[in-house]
Amino acid sequence: MTTELNHRERATLRAVAGGHAEISCSCEPDLFIDGLSCCDQSTVHRLARLGLIAPARPGKCGERVPALLTEAGVRALDPEFALAA
Repeated sequence: MTTELNHRERATLRAVAGGHAEISCSCEPDLFIDGLSCCDQSTVHRLARLGLIAPARPGKCGERVPALLTEAGVRALDPEFALAA
């Protein structure tokens, strides 16, 4: 999968990769970075729909849980990793 990401999407992925993010458990999740709501939820929804970010564990609908990068998210953030895989 090759998905062109803009700067904001890449920054959001870096925040998730750095362990700074929580995600709400829902079909259209909200993202919280360092406890604050991400100002661009359309970016969050796109990253979730593309399968680049996900909840680290199951939770109740609306519950905030740690967010993580999926394998696809890691590859999207680090193209060199994708070439090595």
